[in-house]
Amino acid sequence: MYTFSKKLKTTALILMALGLVGIVYGFLAAPKTVEEAEKIIASSHHEEHNEEAVKEDSRTLELPAEAVATNGAVANIDTTSVAKDTLVATDTTNTAEVAVVNVEPAHESEADAATEKKEHAEHVLHQLQNKPWAALYIACIFFMLISLGVLAFYAIQQVAQAGWSPVLFRVMQGITAYLPVGSVIFFLLLVVTGTHLFESNHLFSWMAKGITEKGNPNYDEMIAGKSGYLNFAFWISRAAIFLLGWNLYRYISRKNCLSQDEASDNAFYKKNFKLSAGFLVFFIVSESIMAWDWLMSFDPHWFSTLFGWYVFASFFVSAITTISMVTLYLKSKGYLENVNSSHIHDLSKFMFGFSVFWTYLWFSQFMLIWYANIPEEITYFKMRIDFYTVPFWGAVVMNFVFPILVLINTDFKRVAPIIVGAGVVILCGHYIDFFNMVMPATVGDQWFIGVSEIASVLFFLGLFIYVVFTALTKAPLTPKRNPFIEESKHFHY
Repeated sequence: MYTFSKKLKTTALILMALGLVGIVYGFLAAPKTVEEAEKIIASSHHEEHNEEAVKEDSRTLELPAEAVATNGAVANIDTTSVAKDTLVATDTTNTAEVAVVNVEPAHESEADAATEKKEHAEHVLHQLQNKPWAALYIACIFFMLISLGVLAFYAIQQVAQAGWSPVLFRVMQGITAYLPVGSVIFFLLLVVTGTHLFESNHLFSWMAKGITEKGNPNYDEMIAGKSGYLNFAFWISRAAIFLLGWNLYRYISRKNCLSQDEASDNAFYKKNFKLSAGFLVFFIVSESIMAWDWLMSFDPHWFSTLFGWYVFASFFVSAITTISMVTLYLKSKGYLENVNSSHIHDLSKFMFGFSVFWTYLWFSQFMLIWYANIPEEITYFKMRIDFYTVPFWGAVVMNFVFPILVLINTDFKRVAPIIVGAGVVILCGHYIDFFNMVMPATVGDQWFIGVSEIASVLFFLGLFIYVVFTALTKAPLTPKRNPFIEESKHFHY
Protein backbone atom coordinates (compact mmCIF):
# COMPACT_ATOMS: atom_id res chain seq x y z
CA MET A 1 0.00 0.00 0.00
CA TYR A 2 1.17 3.50 -0.81
CA THR A 3 1.71 5.99 2.02
CA PHE A 4 1.22 9.69 1.29
CA SER A 5 4.45 11.29 2.52
CA LYS A 6 4.18 14.24 4.90
CA LYS A 7 6.56 16.24 2.75
CA LEU A 8 4.45 15.90 -0.38
CA LYS A 9 1.23 16.49 1.56
CA THR A 10 2.68 19.65 3.11
CA THR A 11 3.80 20.84 -0.31
CA ALA A 12 0.31 20.34 -1.68
CA LEU A 13 -1.28 22.24 1.22
CA ILE A 14 1.19 25.13 0.86
CA LEU A 15 0.48 25.35 -2.87
CA MET A 16 -3.27 25.49 -2.18
CA ALA A 17 -2.85 28.14 0.52
CA LEU A 18 -0.60 30.34 -1.62
CA GLY A 19 -2.88 29.87 -4.59
CA LEU A 20 -6.00 30.77 -2.63
CA VAL A 21 -4.42 33.95 -1.28
CA GLY A 22 -3.26 34.93 -4.76
CA ILE A 23 -6.69 34.26 -6.28
CA VAL A 24 -8.39 36.47 -3.70
CA TYR A 25 -5.79 39.19 -4.24
CA GLY A 26 -6.34 39.02 -8.00
CA PHE A 27 -10.07 39.68 -7.60
CA LEU A 28 -9.51 42.47 -5.09
CA ALA A 29 -6.88 44.15 -7.28
CA ALA A 30 -9.08 44.21 -10.39
CA PRO A 31 -10.57 47.66 -11.18
CA LYS A 32 -14.11 48.22 -9.89
CA THR A 33 -15.16 51.42 -11.67
CA VAL A 34 -14.87 53.07 -15.07
CA GLU A 35 -12.76 55.80 -13.48
CA GLU A 36 -10.17 53.24 -12.38
CA ALA A 37 -10.13 51.79 -15.89
CA GLU A 38 -9.61 55.28 -17.34
CA LYS A 39 -6.61 55.80 -15.09
CA ILE A 40 -5.13 52.49 -16.25
CA ILE A 41 -5.72 53.46 -19.90
CA ALA A 42 -4.15 56.88 -19.34
CA SER A 43 -1.15 55.29 -17.67
CA SER A 44 -0.80 52.81 -20.53
CA HIS A 45 -1.06 55.56 -23.14
CA HIS A 46 1.53 57.62 -21.28
CA GLU A 47 3.98 54.72 -21.35
CA GLU A 48 3.30 54.10 -25.04
CA HIS A 49 3.78 57.81 -25.78
CA ASN A 50 7.13 57.79 -23.99
CA GLU A 51 8.25 54.73 -25.95
CA GLU A 52 7.19 56.31 -29.24
CA ALA A 53 8.98 59.52 -28.32
CA VAL A 54 12.19 57.62 -27.64
CA LYS A 55 11.86 55.81 -30.98
CA GLU A 56 11.16 59.09 -32.78
CA ASP A 57 14.22 60.72 -31.19
CA SER A 58 16.37 57.82 -32.32
CA ARG A 59 15.03 58.15 -35.88
CA THR A 60 15.73 61.91 -35.91
CA LEU A 61 19.32 61.35 -34.87
CA GLU A 62 19.76 58.98 -37.80
CA LEU A 63 18.35 61.39 -40.44
CA PRO A 64 20.82 63.03 -42.81
CA ALA A 65 21.29 66.79 -42.50
CA GLU A 66 19.53 67.41 -45.84
CA ALA A 67 16.32 65.87 -44.45
CA VAL A 68 16.37 68.16 -41.44
CA ALA A 69 17.16 71.50 -43.11
CA THR A 70 17.12 72.94 -46.60
CA ASN A 71 19.44 75.89 -47.46
CA GLY A 72 19.95 76.45 -43.77
CA ALA A 73 16.20 76.75 -43.01
CA VAL A 74 14.24 74.19 -41.00
CA ALA A 75 11.24 72.58 -42.71
CA ASN A 76 7.94 73.60 -41.14
CA ILE A 77 4.38 72.23 -41.31
CA ASP A 78 1.84 74.46 -42.98
CA THR A 79 -1.67 73.47 -41.93
CA THR A 80 -3.62 76.63 -42.76
CA SER A 81 -5.28 75.31 -45.89
CA VAL A 82 -5.23 71.57 -45.43
CA ALA A 83 -8.16 69.16 -45.65
CA LYS A 84 -9.21 67.61 -42.33
CA ASP A 85 -7.72 64.19 -43.18
CA THR A 86 -4.31 65.31 -44.48
CA LEU A 87 -1.35 67.38 -43.47
CA VAL A 88 0.98 68.90 -46.07
CA ALA A 89 4.59 69.31 -45.00
CA THR A 90 6.30 72.20 -46.80
CA ASP A 91 9.70 73.80 -46.89
CA THR A 92 9.12 77.50 -46.06
CA THR A 93 12.30 78.46 -47.90
CA ASN A 94 11.45 76.98 -51.29
CA THR A 95 7.67 76.55 -50.76
CA ALA A 96 8.13 73.08 -52.24
CA GLU A 97 5.84 70.28 -51.10
CA VAL A 98 7.75 67.62 -49.26
CA ALA A 99 5.16 65.01 -48.22
CA VAL A 100 1.50 64.28 -47.68
CA VAL A 101 0.76 62.46 -44.46
CA ASN A 102 -2.61 60.86 -43.66
CA VAL A 103 -3.93 61.49 -40.21
CA GLU A 104 -7.09 60.47 -38.42
CA PRO A 105 -10.09 62.78 -39.01
CA ALA A 106 -11.12 64.87 -36.04
CA HIS A 107 -14.17 63.95 -34.01
CA GLU A 108 -17.32 65.78 -35.05
CA SER A 109 -17.82 67.07 -31.54
CA GLU A 110 -16.38 66.87 -28.06
CA ALA A 111 -19.50 64.99 -26.95
CA ASP A 112 -18.83 62.20 -29.45
CA ALA A 113 -15.22 62.00 -28.29
CA ALA A 114 -16.28 61.80 -24.65
CA THR A 115 -18.86 59.09 -25.41
CA GLU A 116 -16.35 57.03 -27.37
CA LYS A 117 -13.79 57.43 -24.61
CA LYS A 118 -16.29 56.28 -21.98
CA GLU A 119 -17.37 53.25 -24.04
CA HIS A 120 -13.73 52.26 -24.51
CA ALA A 121 -13.10 52.62 -20.78
CA GLU A 122 -16.12 50.41 -20.00
CA HIS A 123 -14.86 47.79 -22.46
CA VAL A 124 -11.40 47.79 -20.87
CA LEU A 125 -12.99 47.63 -17.42
CA HIS A 126 -14.86 44.45 -18.39
CA GLN A 127 -11.68 42.94 -19.82
CA LEU A 128 -9.64 43.67 -16.68
CA GLN A 129 -12.46 42.36 -14.47
CA ASN A 130 -12.55 39.20 -16.57
CA LYS A 131 -8.85 38.55 -16.08
CA PRO A 132 -8.96 36.83 -12.65
CA TRP A 133 -12.10 34.91 -13.71
CA ALA A 134 -10.42 33.75 -16.91
CA ALA A 135 -7.26 32.69 -15.05
CA LEU A 136 -9.36 30.69 -12.59
CA TYR A 137 -11.38 29.14 -15.42
CA ILE A 138 -8.30 28.04 -17.40
CA ALA A 139 -6.59 26.35 -14.46
CA CYS A 140 -9.83 24.72 -13.31
CA ILE A 141 -10.75 23.22 -16.68
CA PHE A 142 -7.14 22.24 -17.48
CA PHE A 143 -6.65 20.02 -14.42
CA MET A 144 -10.17 18.61 -14.66
CA LEU A 145 -9.62 17.62 -18.30
CA ILE A 146 -6.31 15.97 -17.42
CA SER A 147 -8.21 13.59 -15.13
CA LEU A 148 -10.85 13.11 -17.84
CA GLY A 149 -8.12 12.29 -20.38
CA VAL A 150 -6.68 9.67 -18.02
CA LEU A 151 -10.17 8.19 -17.63
CA ALA A 152 -10.53 7.94 -21.42
CA PHE A 153 -7.06 6.35 -21.70
CA TYR A 154 -8.03 3.83 -19.00
CA ALA A 155 -11.26 2.98 -20.87
CA ILE A 156 -9.31 2.48 -24.09
CA GLN A 157 -6.99 0.02 -22.33
CA GLN A 158 -10.01 -1.90 -21.04
CA VAL A 159 -11.72 -2.13 -24.42
CA ALA A 160 -8.48 -2.98 -26.23
CA GLN A 161 -7.77 -5.70 -23.64
CA ALA A 162 -4.23 -4.36 -23.52
CA GLY A 163 -1.71 -6.70 -21.96
CA TRP A 164 0.99 -4.13 -21.16
CA SER A 165 -0.94 -1.63 -19.02
CA PRO A 166 -2.80 -3.38 -16.10
CA VAL A 167 0.10 -2.69 -13.71
CA LEU A 168 -0.64 1.02 -14.28
CA PHE A 169 -4.41 0.81 -13.71
CA ARG A 170 -4.28 1.91 -10.08
CA VAL A 171 -2.15 4.90 -11.03
CA MET A 172 -4.77 5.87 -13.61
CA GLN A 173 -7.58 5.36 -11.10
CA GLY A 174 -5.74 7.52 -8.59
CA ILE A 175 -5.45 10.37 -11.09
CA THR A 176 -9.12 10.07 -12.08
CA ALA A 177 -10.04 10.52 -8.40
CA TYR A 178 -9.59 14.24 -9.07
CA LEU A 179 -12.45 14.21 -11.60
CA PRO A 180 -15.32 14.40 -9.03
CA VAL A 181 -13.61 17.23 -7.13
CA GLY A 182 -12.68 19.12 -10.27
CA SER A 183 -16.16 18.60 -11.73
CA VAL A 184 -17.91 20.12 -8.71
CA ILE A 185 -15.68 23.20 -8.70
CA PHE A 186 -15.99 23.62 -12.45
CA PHE A 187 -19.77 23.22 -12.45
CA LEU A 188 -20.09 25.84 -9.71
CA LEU A 189 -17.90 28.15 -11.80
CA LEU A 190 -20.20 27.63 -14.78
CA VAL A 191 -23.27 28.39 -12.66
CA VAL A 192 -21.69 31.54 -11.23
CA THR A 193 -20.77 32.65 -14.73
CA GLY A 194 -24.16 31.95 -16.28
CA THR A 195 -26.30 33.43 -13.51
CA HIS A 196 -24.24 36.65 -13.30
CA LEU A 197 -23.91 36.18 -9.56
CA PHE A 198 -20.95 38.55 -9.74
CA GLU A 199 -21.26 41.61 -11.96
CA SER A 200 -17.54 41.48 -12.71
CA ASN A 201 -17.93 38.17 -14.58
CA HIS A 202 -18.32 38.78 -18.34
CA LEU A 203 -16.57 35.65 -19.63
CA PHE A 204 -19.10 34.50 -22.22
CA SER A 205 -20.20 37.35 -24.49
CA TRP A 206 -23.30 35.42 -25.65
CA MET A 207 -24.63 35.61 -22.08
CA ALA A 208 -24.76 39.42 -22.11
CA LYS A 209 -28.14 40.92 -21.25
CA GLY A 210 -30.29 41.82 -24.24
CA ILE A 211 -27.92 40.31 -26.78
CA THR A 212 -30.71 38.25 -28.40
CA GLU A 213 -33.43 40.92 -28.08
CA LYS A 214 -34.14 42.98 -31.17
CA GLY A 215 -34.00 46.69 -30.48
CA ASN A 216 -31.68 46.26 -27.53
CA PRO A 217 -28.35 48.14 -27.84
CA ASN A 218 -26.54 44.84 -27.17
CA TYR A 219 -28.44 42.93 -29.88
CA ASP A 220 -26.29 40.60 -31.99
CA GLU A 221 -28.01 38.99 -34.95
CA MET A 222 -25.59 36.07 -35.26
CA ILE A 223 -25.75 35.17 -31.57
CA ALA A 224 -29.54 35.52 -31.67
CA GLY A 225 -29.57 32.97 -34.48
CA LYS A 226 -27.70 30.52 -32.23
CA SER A 227 -29.83 31.16 -29.15
CA GLY A 228 -31.65 27.83 -29.55
CA TYR A 229 -28.36 26.14 -28.69
CA LEU A 230 -26.47 28.86 -26.82
CA ASN A 231 -28.84 29.59 -23.97
CA PHE A 232 -28.00 29.15 -20.31
CA ALA A 233 -30.64 26.53 -19.44
CA PHE A 234 -29.66 24.16 -22.26
CA TRP A 235 -25.94 24.93 -21.83
CA ILE A 236 -25.84 24.15 -18.10
CA SER A 237 -28.03 21.06 -18.60
CA ARG A 238 -25.54 19.66 -21.09
CA ALA A 239 -22.72 20.38 -18.65
CA ALA A 240 -24.55 18.52 -15.87
CA ILE A 241 -25.19 15.49 -18.10
CA PHE A 242 -21.57 15.30 -19.27
CA LEU A 243 -20.04 15.69 -15.83
CA LEU A 244 -22.44 13.17 -14.26
CA GLY A 245 -21.84 10.66 -17.06
CA TRP A 246 -18.08 10.85 -16.80
CA ASN A 247 -18.10 10.57 -13.00
CA LEU A 248 -20.61 7.73 -13.03
CA TYR A 249 -18.37 5.67 -15.29
CA ARG A 250 -15.36 6.52 -13.15
CA TYR A 251 -17.14 5.37 -9.97
CA ILE A 252 -18.56 2.10 -11.37
CA SER A 253 -15.41 1.07 -13.26
CA ARG A 254 -13.22 1.56 -10.19
CA LYS A 255 -15.70 -0.33 -8.03
CA ASN A 256 -15.69 -3.23 -10.49
CA CYS A 257 -11.90 -3.22 -10.66
CA LEU A 258 -11.61 -3.43 -6.87
CA SER A 259 -14.28 -6.14 -6.72
CA GLN A 260 -12.37 -8.14 -9.33
CA ASP A 261 -9.49 -8.46 -6.85
CA GLU A 262 -11.67 -10.51 -4.51
CA ALA A 263 -13.73 -12.39 -7.15
CA SER A 264 -13.35 -16.03 -8.14
CA ASP A 265 -14.08 -15.43 -11.83
CA ASN A 266 -13.79 -12.64 -14.43
CA ALA A 267 -17.35 -11.37 -14.18
CA PHE A 268 -16.40 -7.89 -12.98
CA TYR A 269 -13.72 -7.61 -15.65
CA LYS A 270 -16.30 -8.43 -18.33
CA LYS A 271 -18.67 -5.84 -16.87
CA ASN A 272 -15.94 -3.24 -17.11
CA PHE A 273 -15.24 -4.23 -20.71
CA LYS A 274 -18.85 -3.58 -21.74
CA LEU A 275 -19.13 -0.48 -19.58
CA SER A 276 -15.93 0.98 -21.05
CA ALA A 277 -17.12 0.40 -24.61
CA GLY A 278 -20.33 2.30 -23.87
CA PHE A 279 -18.44 5.06 -22.09
CA LEU A 280 -16.13 5.66 -25.06
CA VAL A 281 -19.14 6.24 -27.32
CA PHE A 282 -20.55 8.72 -24.78
CA PHE A 283 -17.12 10.31 -24.36
CA ILE A 284 -16.54 10.88 -28.06
CA VAL A 285 -19.87 12.70 -28.43
CA SER A 286 -19.74 14.62 -25.14
CA GLU A 287 -16.10 15.67 -25.55
CA SER A 288 -16.77 17.44 -28.86
CA ILE A 289 -19.85 19.22 -27.51
CA MET A 290 -17.96 20.09 -24.33
CA ALA A 291 -15.21 21.72 -26.40
CA TRP A 292 -17.79 23.81 -28.27
CA ASP A 293 -19.67 24.79 -25.10
CA TRP A 294 -16.84 25.52 -22.70
CA LEU A 295 -14.09 26.80 -25.00
CA MET A 296 -15.21 27.62 -28.56
CA SER A 297 -18.27 29.60 -27.40
CA PHE A 298 -15.95 32.24 -25.95
CA ASP A 299 -15.83 33.34 -29.63
CA PRO A 300 -19.49 32.83 -30.63
CA HIS A 301 -18.93 34.36 -34.08
CA TRP A 302 -16.22 31.84 -34.93
CA PHE A 303 -16.25 28.07 -35.32
CA SER A 304 -14.00 25.26 -36.48
CA THR A 305 -15.03 21.71 -37.37
CA LEU A 306 -11.68 20.48 -36.01
CA PHE A 307 -11.96 22.18 -32.65
CA GLY A 308 -13.31 19.20 -30.70
CA TRP A 309 -10.47 16.96 -31.89
CA TYR A 310 -7.96 19.74 -31.27
CA VAL A 311 -9.04 20.17 -27.63
CA PHE A 312 -9.04 16.39 -27.16
CA ALA A 313 -5.47 16.08 -28.43
CA SER A 314 -4.33 18.82 -26.06
CA PHE A 315 -5.71 17.39 -22.84
CA PHE A 316 -5.15 13.75 -23.85
CA VAL A 317 -1.39 14.16 -24.31
CA SER A 318 -1.35 16.09 -21.00
CA ALA A 319 -3.15 13.16 -19.35
CA ILE A 320 -0.67 10.56 -20.64
CA THR A 321 2.20 12.80 -19.56
CA THR A 322 0.69 12.98 -16.06
CA ILE A 323 0.40 9.17 -15.89
CA SER A 324 4.07 8.90 -16.82
CA MET A 325 5.22 11.46 -14.25
CA VAL A 326 3.15 10.02 -11.37
CA THR A 327 4.40 6.53 -12.27
CA LEU A 328 8.02 7.68 -12.25
CA TYR A 329 7.54 9.40 -8.91
CA LEU A 330 6.03 6.28 -7.31
CA LYS A 331 8.75 4.14 -8.87
CA SER A 332 11.44 6.41 -7.41
CA LYS A 333 9.92 5.92 -3.94
CA GLY A 334 10.14 2.14 -4.18
CA TYR A 335 6.57 1.39 -5.28
CA LEU A 336 5.31 -0.22 -8.50
CA GLU A 337 7.97 -2.91 -8.49
CA ASN A 338 6.35 -4.56 -11.51
CA VAL A 339 6.66 -1.46 -13.66
CA ASN A 340 9.78 -1.64 -15.83
CA SER A 341 11.48 0.44 -18.49
CA SER A 342 9.29 -1.09 -21.21
CA HIS A 343 6.15 0.34 -19.57
CA ILE A 344 7.82 3.75 -19.31
CA HIS A 345 8.93 3.46 -22.92
CA ASP A 346 5.36 2.81 -24.05
CA LEU A 347 4.05 5.81 -22.14
CA SER A 348 6.77 7.96 -23.69
CA LYS A 349 5.77 6.74 -27.15
CA PHE A 350 2.22 7.86 -26.45
CA MET A 351 3.54 11.25 -25.28
CA PHE A 352 5.52 11.58 -28.49
CA GLY A 353 2.78 10.29 -30.77
CA PHE A 354 0.01 12.51 -29.43
CA SER A 355 2.31 15.53 -29.46
CA VAL A 356 2.63 14.95 -33.20
CA PHE A 357 -1.14 14.39 -33.45
CA TRP A 358 -1.80 17.70 -31.67
CA THR A 359 0.56 19.45 -34.09
CA TYR A 360 -1.19 17.88 -37.08
CA LEU A 361 -4.54 19.22 -35.86
CA TRP A 362 -3.08 22.62 -34.96
CA PHE A 363 -1.54 23.00 -38.41
CA SER A 364 -4.62 21.68 -40.23
CA GLN A 365 -6.88 24.16 -38.46
CA PHE A 366 -4.49 27.10 -38.75
CA MET A 367 -3.25 26.57 -42.31
CA LEU A 368 -6.67 26.09 -43.92
CA ILE A 369 -8.21 29.11 -42.20
CA TRP A 370 -5.18 31.33 -42.79
CA TYR A 371 -4.88 30.34 -46.47
CA ALA A 372 -8.61 30.86 -47.15
CA ASN A 373 -8.33 34.31 -45.56
CA ILE A 374 -12.08 34.65 -44.90
CA PRO A 375 -12.50 37.67 -42.57
CA GLU A 376 -14.92 36.06 -40.08
CA GLU A 377 -12.61 33.03 -39.75
CA ILE A 378 -9.15 34.59 -39.84
CA THR A 379 -9.93 37.10 -37.10
CA TYR A 380 -9.52 34.28 -34.52
CA PHE A 381 -5.87 33.75 -35.44
CA LYS A 382 -5.18 37.39 -36.30
CA MET A 383 -6.04 38.38 -32.74
CA ARG A 384 -3.72 35.76 -31.29
CA ILE A 385 -0.82 36.44 -33.63
CA ASP A 386 -0.98 40.23 -33.16
CA PHE A 387 -1.56 40.41 -29.41
CA TYR A 388 -0.49 36.96 -28.11
CA THR A 389 2.57 36.45 -30.26
CA VAL A 390 4.79 34.85 -27.61
CA PRO A 391 2.23 32.40 -26.12
CA PHE A 392 0.77 31.60 -29.55
CA TRP A 393 4.07 30.56 -31.17
CA GLY A 394 5.54 29.45 -27.84
CA ALA A 395 2.86 26.77 -27.55
CA VAL A 396 3.97 25.33 -30.90
CA VAL A 397 7.59 25.18 -29.77
CA MET A 398 6.76 23.61 -26.38
CA ASN A 399 4.16 21.16 -27.68
CA PHE A 400 5.81 20.07 -30.92
CA VAL A 401 9.40 21.16 -31.46
CA PHE A 402 10.61 20.26 -27.97
CA PRO A 403 8.92 16.80 -27.75
CA ILE A 404 10.14 15.96 -31.25
CA LEU A 405 13.76 16.83 -30.46
CA VAL A 406 13.76 15.07 -27.09
CA LEU A 407 11.46 12.04 -27.39
CA ILE A 408 12.25 10.96 -30.94
CA ASN A 409 15.30 9.16 -29.55
CA THR A 410 14.37 5.62 -28.48
CA ASP A 411 16.85 5.53 -25.61
CA PHE A 412 15.60 8.83 -24.18
CA LYS A 413 12.12 7.35 -23.82
CA ARG A 414 13.42 5.20 -20.96
CA VAL A 415 15.48 7.83 -19.08
CA ALA A 416 13.47 9.19 -16.14
CA PRO A 417 15.05 12.69 -15.83
CA ILE A 418 14.58 13.32 -19.56
CA ILE A 419 10.97 12.12 -19.47
CA VAL A 420 10.18 14.29 -16.44
CA GLY A 421 11.82 17.32 -18.07
CA ALA A 422 9.92 16.75 -21.29
CA GLY A 423 6.73 16.19 -19.31
CA VAL A 424 7.02 19.50 -17.47
CA VAL A 425 7.49 21.35 -20.77
CA ILE A 426 4.55 19.52 -22.39
CA LEU A 427 2.22 20.27 -19.47
CA CYS A 428 3.24 23.93 -19.39
CA GLY A 429 2.87 24.11 -23.17
CA HIS A 430 -0.66 22.74 -23.13
CA TYR A 431 -1.66 25.03 -20.28
CA ILE A 432 -0.53 27.87 -22.56
CA ASP A 433 -2.59 26.27 -25.32
CA PHE A 434 -5.70 26.58 -23.15
CA PHE A 435 -4.59 30.09 -22.24
CA ASN A 436 -4.59 30.92 -25.96
CA MET A 437 -8.09 29.50 -26.36
CA VAL A 438 -9.64 31.53 -23.52
CA MET A 439 -7.76 34.78 -22.89
CA PRO A 440 -8.05 36.58 -26.27
CA ALA A 441 -11.85 36.37 -26.23
CA THR A 442 -12.22 37.34 -22.55
CA VAL A 443 -9.52 39.93 -21.84
CA GLY A 444 -8.50 40.99 -25.35
CA ASP A 445 -5.18 42.81 -25.44
CA GLN A 446 -5.23 43.48 -21.67
CA TRP A 447 -3.46 40.21 -20.86
CA PHE A 448 -0.29 39.54 -18.92
CA ILE A 449 0.96 36.73 -16.69
CA GLY A 450 0.29 38.04 -13.22
CA VAL A 451 -0.75 37.02 -9.74
CA SER A 452 -4.13 35.65 -10.83
CA GLU A 453 -2.67 33.29 -13.43
CA ILE A 454 0.14 31.98 -11.22
CA ALA A 455 -2.05 31.66 -8.14
CA SER A 456 -4.79 29.76 -10.00
CA VAL A 457 -2.28 27.21 -11.29
CA LEU A 458 -0.73 26.81 -7.82
CA PHE A 459 -4.10 26.26 -6.15
CA PHE A 460 -5.34 23.63 -8.58
CA LEU A 461 -1.92 21.95 -8.77
CA GLY A 462 -1.87 21.64 -4.98
CA LEU A 463 -5.45 20.35 -4.93
CA PHE A 464 -4.67 17.89 -7.73
CA ILE A 465 -1.63 16.49 -5.90
CA TYR A 466 -3.52 16.22 -2.61
CA VAL A 467 -6.55 14.42 -4.09
CA VAL A 468 -4.59 12.09 -6.39
CA PHE A 469 -2.03 10.89 -3.87
CA THR A 470 -4.65 10.54 -1.16
CA ALA A 471 -6.64 8.29 -3.53
CA LEU A 472 -3.54 6.17 -4.20
CA THR A 473 -3.44 5.21 -0.50
CA LYS A 474 -6.91 3.64 -0.65
CA ALA A 475 -6.05 0.43 -2.52
CA PRO A 476 -3.05 -1.75 -3.46
CA LEU A 477 -1.12 -0.28 -6.38
CA THR A 478 -1.22 -3.56 -8.30
CA PRO A 479 -4.51 -5.24 -9.31
CA LYS A 480 -4.63 -8.87 -8.17
CA ARG A 481 -6.98 -10.72 -10.52
CA ASN A 482 -6.96 -8.83 -13.78
CA PRO A 483 -6.82 -11.51 -16.55
CA PHE A 484 -3.81 -9.79 -18.11
CA ILE A 485 -1.90 -8.91 -14.95
CA GLU A 486 0.77 -11.59 -15.37
CA GLU A 487 1.37 -10.57 -18.97
CA SER A 488 1.70 -6.97 -17.79
CA LYS A 489 4.15 -7.89 -15.02
CA HIS A 490 6.44 -9.65 -17.52
CA PHE A 491 6.06 -7.08 -20.28
CA HIS A 492 9.47 -6.65 -21.96
CA TYR A 493 10.70 -5.86 -25.44
